Amino acid sequence: MTTETETEQAGTTLRQKIVLAAARLLEEGGLDAVSTRAVAARAGVPTPSIFRIFGDKEGLLEEVAEHGFRRYLDVKAELLTGDDPVQALRDAWDLHIRFGLEHPAYYSLVYGQVRPGHIPQAGRRAAAGLRHMITRVAAAGRLRMSVERATEVMHSAGVGTILTLMSRPEGVCDLRTADTAREMVIDTLTLPPAESGDGDAAAPRAAVASSAMALLAALGQEDSVALSPAELSLLREWLNRLADAGDAGDVDG
Repeated sequence: MTTETETEQAGTTLRQKIVLAAARLLEEGGLDAVSTRAVAARAGVPTPSIFRIFGDKEGLLEEVAEHGFRRYLDVKAELLTGDDPVQALRDAWDLHIRFGLEHPAYYSLVYGQVRPGHIPQAGRRAAAGLRHMITRVAAAGRLRMSVERATEVMHSAGVGTILTLMSRPEGVCDLRTADTAREMVIDTLTLPPAESGDGDAAAPRAAVASSAMALLAALGQEDSVALSPAELSLLREWLNRLADAGDAGDVDG
């Protein structure tokens, strides 16, 4: 029976052929199965070809990760077209959880191999997409903290949730854990719509944070602002500090 990956190999370049061979090995046996010798044998090429084309094994794995994450990132980008940026965050969380659980080999390749100071390109693209979505929440005046901190919080919570669920024995994974974590993160990061009238004990501080991030998002959309680059940089620093201040005492004069 011909697999999807093997079907893709027809008419591809040598580079693509090697990536698809490595991807198939990853899907079948995990990262330990992806040796350069095994990839070369599966692709039907001499082992030196891998080093000539990709530089080293890490270069090959970078492209395998891109291959595995491509469809996920395309679907995630489509979520930016919705009218409700907070709902888009919920949808992005669910998409992220589903992708991680359905494609654990690719997910572990990007997020499970921790190396200080190194994030695979696919992971950087995913984080950039999340940052863009959170910037939309900020522009709507519904973000409780800076875009940078909110991105870090949601990314960390999402990755941690998936890795935890992936570690559970087969058949024991309870997706209610992911749903609960999602709502906790959304409640922590965002404010309810202004017209909802929901009370908020931190309303004054939250209003400062949301206003600061809304202004910062607006500055990012302006083609020209009557400030110098140095002034813009300082203003962005101040707005981020205001958004992330725990209380008025956290903001230095």
